[in-house]
Amino acid sequence: MLKGKKIVLGITGSIAAYKACLIIRGLIKAGAEVQVVITPAGKEFITPITLSALTQKPVISDFFSQRDGTWHSHVALGLWADAMLIAPCTASTLGKMANGVADNMLITTYLSMKAPVFIAPAMDLDMYRHPSTQQNMERLKSFGNQIIEPASGFLASGLEGKGRMEEPENIVAFLDKWFSETTLNYQLSTLNSKRILITAGPTYEKIDPVRFIGNYSSGKMGFALAEECARRGAEVTLVAGPVALSTTHPAIHRINVESCSEMYDAATKAFPEQDAAILCAAVADFRPEHAAEQKIKREAPQSDDGLTLHLVPNPDIAAALGRMKRDGQVLVGFALETNDEAANAQRKLEKKNLDFIVLNSLQNKGTCFRSDDNQISIISHTGQQDYERKPKQEVAADIIDQLANYLKTS
Repeated sequence: MLKGKKIVLGITGSIAAYKACLIIRGLIKAGAEVQVVITPAGKEFITPITLSALTQKPVISDFFSQRDGTWHSHVALGLWADAMLIAPCTASTLGKMANGVADNMLITTYLSMKAPVFIAPAMDLDMYRHPSTQQNMERLKSFGNQIIEPASGFLASGLEGKGRMEEPENIVAFLDKWFSETTLNYQLSTLNSKRILITAGPTYEKIDPVRFIGNYSSGKMGFALAEECARRGAEVTLVAGPVALSTTHPAIHRINVESCSEMYDAATKAFPEQDAAILCAAVADFRPEHAAEQKIKREAPQSDDGLTLHLVPNPDIAAALGRMKRDGQVLVGFALETNDEAANAQRKLEKKNLDFIVLNSLQNKGTCFRSDDNQISIISHTGQQDYERKPKQEVAADIIDQLANYLKTS
């Protein structure tokens, strides 16, 4: 969960400063972007050139650049970062942080930090055990800072290892775990008390009692969306065409239908009470005008000339819900295209009064019907976002992230 995260790494004057290189390598390997802020004493143990080579960013140490007088804004760093990690953190820096002694760039950055702060102490055992150090750490914890040390469960117990900086790989693992749990907890609450309508699967349009017009939809994408919404706290109404799938979450209320007309009736009846609807079903656009009451025999008189089916349009579920949509409701559509994909999806977005549309293309082999993977683009009124090929469960999370943003602002 560190991918894309912006981390300010503070380095202080400890013999463990050389381990900051390993921390940087671990963070960058996990996909994070790292900006180093080092104290003057820290530069006595490791050179900014080494750190800059690893981060591909100039190291910040002073308030002003010695070359051209450029001002380094600690406020801007506090707004830029997703987290601040101070490792190693000496007893001196702990005391300054706990008491607001802003006499260097690292402390002013800490005092301006809007993001969570993680501290990895580094000192000898006597300094660590001193009441003033313990008091400073407790004070920093009371401010909401996270203290990372061997006794935190990663390395040692009791006094063994106390004061020594936690190993770099464990520090990186601590941050990764924290972001993972924070992201999960956020996701699990993003749709609390929301009511979401989802259509899924194909529809079957009867020709006679044993034959129908249908498509290859398995319903996997729609069911993944239903499970993801329920996982995040929503009450889900799932209108499902004929598929061989089951639901697992108790917050999913399933309505089984077969034809487009049945899906239309269920969706239009449920929609007024919903906060959002996701129209993922592969609905037949046409149906036979008349369905035979008995099986059509090959030996029938007309068989010599072939069988002609007269098809009539099915009701347009997306258009109907688009007309019904009230302020505050969010309507999401799907478009499966074979050519001119983006243009066709954009027209559907506008015509059906959708908030955004999820585009699938049959050009992406192995990502549509019956597949466990999908590759989508999300098109809204403000632009297009393309995604990599992923399992449908992960695609569902991307789509629901977008939906949650719309519900938050609607």
